[in-house]
Amino acid sequence: MVVVLLAGCASAPEKSAPANASRSALASTATTATASPTTTSAAITHLIAPLATCEICTPCAACAGSTTMPMLPDNTALVPADTALMLPEASRGRLERATWQALPNWGIDDPSPALNAFLQGCLAMKAQPVWSDVCAKAASLQNRTSATSSTITRFFETEFEPYQAINADNSATGVVTGYYEPLLRGSRMRTEIFRYPIYAPPQDLVSIDLAEVYPELKNRRLRGRLIGNKLVPYFDRGLIEADASPLKGLEIAWVDDPVESFFLQIQGSGQIQLPDGTRMRIGYADQNGHPFKSLAGALIRRGEIRAERASMQGIKAWAQKNPGKVRQFMNINPSYVFFKELPPDLSGPIGTLGVPLTAERSIAVDQRVIPLGVPVYLATTLPLSKEPLNRLMVAQDTGGAIFGAVRADYFFGFGDAAGNQAGRMKQQGRMWVLLPRGYDPNALTLPSIPVSAATSISAPATTAP
Repeated sequence: MVVVLLAGCASAPEKSAPANASRSALASTATTATASPTTTSAAITHLIAPLATCEICTPCAACAGSTTMPMLPDNTALVPADTALMLPEASRGRLERATWQALPNWGIDDPSPALNAFLQGCLAMKAQPVWSDVCAKAASLQNRTSATSSTITRFFETEFEPYQAINADNSATGVVTGYYEPLLRGSRMRTEIFRYPIYAPPQDLVSIDLAEVYPELKNRRLRGRLIGNKLVPYFDRGLIEADASPLKGLEIAWVDDPVESFFLQIQGSGQIQLPDGTRMRIGYADQNGHPFKSLAGALIRRGEIRAERASMQGIKAWAQKNPGKVRQFMNINPSYVFFKELPPDLSGPIGTLGVPLTAERSIAVDQRVIPLGVPVYLATTLPLSKEPLNRLMVAQDTGGAIFGAVRADYFFGFGDAAGNQAGRMKQQGRMWVLLPRGYDPNALTLPSIPVSAATSISAPATTAP
């Protein structure tokens, strides 16, 4: 018998938006399933509500400082597997056939950088039949010294058809945020200055691909840890970052600023400047399974910061003025990201597609609506501006807060200048997806792209904090 527990809140949850009310209704569910010892995945076949069903709770006094995950009380009811809810996932939007004339200023932007970014993605996609021919033609075009912007534009018009992204509520506009690759100061060894750890994935973190049992749950994962024969939620941020952390010994680096470490997890990748002058590149390795909760939202709700100041830069300024409150507020977000060291000679951080991202040409999307690897024409504006930003991008990444058809995270690149742009980016935008000719998005699904072992930014929020 393998028992899967979704532990409910031990105390009253924080007030939250009405949209979260349905999740709190499931917060105290415990689901039971049976399986042989070698079929752990089958043991959770009826578990579709992830461990992220519980609202943020204030830890009880008895639990303070504990490294043991609170368990359900003895009288908690168990729901038999055959009565568990099988709720279909709500629609996140759709793609509707469009014309090239509908794309604002199509043909004005130089598409050469987008072609190069698309070819990066072809390294992961060219084995798929739907991509093999178009990737070969793109490579041939790149090798032609006579290729011009007009030639490349005609290539996209000839080989692809545009589809406009439409949200589930039938709207055609959505939010475009930004992310980047930060540079932190740190060391491979703990010192008095570098004392905030960056952790590798723990061995007791269990990750189950629910699509192995139910194909309709593609891209859904359940994460937790086993206590005996029970799968329980993994340690949250507060427990992981406590002085008596259960992950001691898994540090891959130490940095000098806990706020920079927090934002590193939101971005999903970064570089660390080491004392000897060299740099260490790290990327996303895994996540603890808890839902992302916005620090900015919490600061606004509690009157700590005004909404117009709730950018990354504004939150860092608030943290400098309120060092005694930083840990309390960061722990409101229970999600925690684990990292791994990456080769230092990569041209960029590795996205979910498994290839290096290209500054100002790669975006993160909701892959339940937009397939990874496809070109996407983005019509938005520059950060805090009405100046148009109409550009051909490539969908090469995902993020925990990237939800819906018209939702994108724009990768600005590496360093402080990119960070300044990313931290201020929260604009309205529209999106057109370019699909290979002959492909009907309503008739079938593009083959899934095998994610590289070097996957970097697949779970962090990659959005405003």
